[in-house]
Amino acid sequence: MQKNRFRFNLRRYWANDRINYSIRVLIALVGVALPCWHLGLTTEITPLVLGIIAAALAETDDNLTGRIKGLAMTLTCFLIASFSIEILFDTPLFFAIGLFVSTFGFIMLGAIGARYASIAFASLLLAVYTMLGADTSPNLWYQPVILLAGAAWYGSLSLLWHIFWPNQPVQQSLARVFTEFSRYLDSKSKLFEPVSNLVPQPLRIEAAQKNAQVVAALNSAKATLLHRARRGHPNATGDRFLKIYFLAQDIHERASSSHYRYQDLAATFQRSDVLFRFQRLLTSQANECRAVSHALAMGKPYQHSVESIRALDELQESLIHLKSQNNPEWRSYLIQLDYLFNNLATVERQLSNVSNPDAAPTDPDIELADTEARGAKEMWKRVISQFKPDSMLFRHALRMAIALTVGYGCIQFLELERGYWILLTTLFVCQPNYSATRQKLVQRVIGTLGGLLVGIPLLYLFPGQEGQLVLMVLAGVLFFAFRTVQYGLATAFITLLVLFCFNQLGEGFAVILPRLGDTLLGCLLAVLAVSFILPDWQANRLHTVMASAIKTNCDYLAQIIGQYRIGKKDSLNYRIARRNAHNTDAQLSTAISNMLAEPGRYRMCTDESFRFLTLNHAMLSYISALGAHRTRLEDEHTHQLVAQSHRLIHAHLDCLAEQLSSNQVIPTPVIDTEIEQRLAQWRDEDCTSGRMVLQQLHLIHRMLPELHSLANKLAARTNKKAVKAVKSNS
Repeated sequence: MQKNRFRFNLRRYWANDRINYSIRVLIALVGVALPCWHLGLTTEITPLVLGIIAAALAETDDNLTGRIKGLAMTLTCFLIASFSIEILFDTPLFFAIGLFVSTFGFIMLGAIGARYASIAFASLLLAVYTMLGADTSPNLWYQPVILLAGAAWYGSLSLLWHIFWPNQPVQQSLARVFTEFSRYLDSKSKLFEPVSNLVPQPLRIEAAQKNAQVVAALNSAKATLLHRARRGHPNATGDRFLKIYFLAQDIHERASSSHYRYQDLAATFQRSDVLFRFQRLLTSQANECRAVSHALAMGKPYQHSVESIRALDELQESLIHLKSQNNPEWRSYLIQLDYLFNNLATVERQLSNVSNPDAAPTDPDIELADTEARGAKEMWKRVISQFKPDSMLFRHALRMAIALTVGYGCIQFLELERGYWILLTTLFVCQPNYSATRQKLVQRVIGTLGGLLVGIPLLYLFPGQEGQLVLMVLAGVLFFAFRTVQYGLATAFITLLVLFCFNQLGEGFAVILPRLGDTLLGCLLAVLAVSFILPDWQANRLHTVMASAIKTNCDYLAQIIGQYRIGKKDSLNYRIARRNAHNTDAQLSTAISNMLAEPGRYRMCTDESFRFLTLNHAMLSYISALGAHRTRLEDEHTHQLVAQSHRLIHAHLDCLAEQLSSNQVIPTPVIDTEIEQRLAQWRDEDCTSGRMVLQQLHLIHRMLPELHSLANKLAARTNKKAVKAVKSNS
């Protein structure tokens, strides 16, 4: 029994991508520590270990050919970065100029794609590592060669790992999607509390935040699949995973949809168990998503449980019981519950098809949108397009270049022997926005202090080289295990690794106090840079993010309405519009969260921003419901009313997007009450597909006046000219 349990836990940990990442680092570190210990190469251990760390941070997922090209590019960038440091180290003026130019240039490479951003960051990191040992380097080529040897060793190990387990990243990325689905469904279930005074806004905000995590996981899974495709077309090996990805997209559209106002349903059925049944079904489906995630991660077939099916059957029986009471006041609400039931029944069916994705109906258009730059010309265009002051990447590159150059100036002015830790700290802490920088700063200081406090007694307890090598390897592995989930702990472990590395050179205790002081100074430079060098306060760009969210919702709605004329088709254009709408909704949620972490004087319109986020997410949910029920409408009269209503909504959304983009107060457009009345009348007609379309359009139409009002309030508070205009009009 215990043996089987151990085997189960071992397989579970093996399926975790962070554990796999850490195992590779463990093998790489042991692979250099043991030979160096055996051969007595004490001074070579530190640069080899630092080369492994830099290469591991530069690693990104790709197919075998892409990984080989990526490794070659990484080693080339590492070589340029390391040799340039060695060449310019003794000429401070040229060194400062080179540091500024190379920092700016490397970070701007991130415009090409995530892979290049990772390589650029790791190259800067390796440059700082070269600075740390430049004083003791016996010649020009000594450090670059050893650092590159460590990086090449890890890169070769990573390639070998990929050859043996090529589909592991795909399985893990899809597993993360279903893990995030489970959290999102748990969040959505809270909206089905049968209480008369239900306030949905906080629950909507929570759902929007969880949805942002689902969107991030879907984007990551798509990128992983694209790396194994040619120009967006998957190969035969990845076809099954692609079908599961499309199933996940369909589940996301259905799970994120809303068919009615939750507070109205709660008030109507507060004495019934039907909403509890919906809540139980959502909770059961969340548990099924966790089971799917576990099965995908371990490469095992997924077995759909009877619990979720039983919850669906009991919900259906509850609905039948309510209908049998023939309460005329419930008639319109029961129709809404039917829509919701059918939607969740489809989700249940899709979940049961995960183990056999071929059984699910799929669209012949299975191309993925390939957004990666192809060719040097396209890459150069992407970099050049970011050379503008309103580009976040340009701001971050300039900010980082100035901060590192100023840090180098502090090292020269104060004559700090080990002052290059200032640059290392600034490189890790300085992020593209204030919120992320502050979070990193706190974690970095706490982690460094904790690492030093733990490291001092460990140096006394393990004075021998063998014990310290073991601890060094463990610290390196734990750094990568916690780097993306607990950065404070990761900082503590990397601090321990640095102590043990320098102790191999006889300087373990000598770096303790300088390490702490340099960390504090590096954090200070990072905060000053992000606060005063082209600061990117979220309140100043919030209206632009809101405009993008409205515009993508409008495009998504247009794609859906067109399919009610021609029939359902999951075309590439439709899927792009759907993904863009969810991406901008996630960006809006993130921007508001980041704004709350900024100093109070830079926050604006907090209540209005949260209300706008609630309405935008609700609108996206109403549109998603239309997308979930796409079908061809046969009645021409219905088509005319749908088209007329959509034209009106489209005009309002275009006006709203333009208003938010320009951040100006404008008179609120007149709402067509006749259309609203016609839509409301249709809500009382028989349950048909056409009725559902008009109902959702009516829900969107009702939101327009408040959205226009919020846009005016936001503009009035963030634009001085707008404030004067409001006062003069009043």
